[in-house]
Amino acid sequence: MRILILSINYWPEVTGIGAFTTCRAEYLASAGHDVTVCTTFPYYPEWKVAENYRGKWFASERRNGVHILRTRVYLPNPVTSLRRVLHEASYLAGSLPRALAGGRPDVILAVSPPLGLGVTASLLGRFWRVPFVFDVEDLQPDAAADLGMLPGWALRILYGVEKHAYRHAALVSTITRGMRSRILQKGVPPQKVVLFEPRAEESLFQIAPEEGVAFRRKHGLEGKFLVTHSGNLGVKQGMDVILDAAARTREEADLQFLLVGDGADRERLERRAAQMSLTNVRFLPLLPAEEFRGLLAASDACLVTQRRSVSDIVFPSKTVTYLAAGCPVVASVNSGSEVAQTIRDSGAGLVAEPEDAEALGRALAELRQRNPAELRRSAREYARLRWSSERVLGFIASSLVSVIGSAPGALAKQELR
Repeated sequence: MRILILSINYWPEVTGIGAFTTCRAEYLASAGHDVTVCTTFPYYPEWKVAENYRGKWFASERRNGVHILRTRVYLPNPVTSLRRVLHEASYLAGSLPRALAGGRPDVILAVSPPLGLGVTASLLGRFWRVPFVFDVEDLQPDAAADLGMLPGWALRILYGVEKHAYRHAALVSTITRGMRSRILQKGVPPQKVVLFEPRAEESLFQIAPEEGVAFRRKHGLEGKFLVTHSGNLGVKQGMDVILDAAARTREEADLQFLLVGDGADRERLERRAAQMSLTNVRFLPLLPAEEFRGLLAASDACLVTQRRSVSDIVFPSKTVTYLAAGCPVVASVNSGSEVAQTIRDSGAGLVAEPEDAEALGRALAELRQRNPAELRRSAREYARLRWSSERVLGFIASSLVSVIGSAPGALAKQELR
């Protein structure tokens, strides 16, 4: 089958939605399908176009069997709510003609955010008379409402766009049971909403302790209990709790916090850490793949943090990465969230109340008393069972095949696995 994927994020981005979309597209191509991805130039999480792509308006590439169509978009600096809307709107405007140039597919997979891709996919679907699957990675309107990021009139528009996308999609997919429940509460029929869970990168299961030793040696971290957070350093992550926990534990000489990555909130976090004289907190940029493996192998505890207002509707991709790599996890999230339930089910970490530095410090202290070998074993066993490529990507492929030729909403019921 011919598959068109609409996604603002794609390879060579290594965090978040881009990484998930890339592995899905390449799996489908490896299975013999004709896959085209309509995206932009890589920019996330730095919010800067990668150097080798700068100065271009359009580009066409082929990688691992996937045809990649890129178009230039507006990138805000600094990132604000309004400017982010303009950023997403520029992608929607550019992706429509770019997708049309790629020719008629058999099915469209639209990855949200941006939410407006539901409208783009609907227009393309009507023009070509093909179904589209709306893949919801983030409940954007709910997150914006919870954070108070947009005025009421703007939220009403977002919810209207969301309703349109759900109504016209042949299938709605999302990544967690909690998010699926939220979508069902919006009136979408249960048989129309399925789980496209994240997939664990197979190479993560093979990370060896020696890689961690080399990482520690390179960065002068020998003898430290290393607590790390990697990926997007953004507002939703609520990462002030990490700095506050570091301040409370500054007298523990062997405890070192390492914040790795980039994002809209990084500069502010660095300034605040400096103002607080937190010598037990270090920042590193996004790491190349081999060094990132070393970071994971070296980490004694990995952090997942979310603001209290949003942690029940998002599922950070780092959760999958940490567990697949065998990393013990402390999650500073709502106790009823999908992340919290995942960490409890895995037996590979602890859950602390969000935005509570004292609770985070207690959880780290308790984790230090547990058997690290057992924690690492539990993490990998859980990740293999839940997020293996065969299980996750095979289900996505079969769902796309099933939706072709079906009327909207008439996809045969498939058991959620």
